[in-house]
Amino acid sequence: MKYLNRILIITLFIIVFIFLNRLVTPKYTESLEEGSMTNAYYKETTNHDVIFIGDCEVYANISPLVMYENYGITSYVRGNSSQDIWQSYYLLKETLKYEIPKVVVLNITSMKNSKPDSEPYNRLMLDYMRWSKEKVAMINASMTEEENILAYLFPILRYHSRITELKKEDIIYLFQNKITTHNGFLINEKVKPAGSLPAKRVLASYDFADSNYDYLDKIVKLCKENNIKLILMKAPSLYPYWYDEYNTQIINYARTNNLDYYNFIDLVNEIGIDFQTDTYDGGLHLNLNGATKLSKYFGNILKEKYNLTDYRNDDIINNVYKKKLKAYYEAIERK
Repeated sequence: MKYLNRILIITLFIIVFIFLNRLVTPKYTESLEEGSMTNAYYKETTNHDVIFIGDCEVYANISPLVMYENYGITSYVRGNSSQDIWQSYYLLKETLKYEIPKVVVLNITSMKNSKPDSEPYNRLMLDYMRWSKEKVAMINASMTEEENILAYLFPILRYHSRITELKKEDIIYLFQNKITTHNGFLINEKVKPAGSLPAKRVLASYDFADSNYDYLDKIVKLCKENNIKLILMKAPSLYPYWYDEYNTQIINYARTNNLDYYNFIDLVNEIGIDFQTDTYDGGLHLNLNGATKLSKYFGNILKEKYNLTDYRNDDIINNVYKKKLKAYYEAIERK
């Protein structure tokens, strides 16, 4: 009997501990939608021919549902705020455990960053990523000097102070997170025209870090091993500056590794992007209108050049995407 009571006490303690960890971890719904993006992928019920990987320049600028509606392309954006190149590598590696796409599109802005950005950005990506060896490796590669892996294993060590600051969403979404994206795309209909930009600074060096090239090499290798076509892209933006020296390095890398590279900054006029109407933050990212234009333009390239299937003729897939499109346009109406 004493042994049984001990087991019950230990079991109860574990249950309460798990409950408290879940309770204090931010739910990232109404307060900060970007924190629910990694988790949303696990709710997908069908595979995708195209996976977009990268930072906010993909989740703000690429709408998979626009691509499906116009071309029947199935795609998903696995992007997060300030997602670094090593994080993109481990996120892609995790993705390939669930599906093998025909095409992976990597936004290469993160090649500029050679060190972990900040603990809050790490948390947005990692808090709701499923536990795996890829998550452990990403944590180890991403932690700032002040961080400890134990705080990722046991979120209560990081968020214990929130116990007195809980919000309504912490209760509502205690056991199930709300999906705030549409195949990884985050809708933003605001308009903030581009104004005067800071002067371009002369940098001490324009060379990307060797460690970043190492991870880019790993992404190339991973795609080759799985017979995936890897495409590099630079999303259209006015700022932060994408220097010509940056662009030349990517052109050379793409040529050396037989990769296609699309720098959409050079194509804004052809796409029809107007930074007076198509951006929500003065030219850093596109709004819904701009993202729709880019997604139609790039979707046409993907369909014509990479021989992707039009799934609008597939009853099973099309039924799934009819529901997705309905939810997409309802969300646009609400916003």
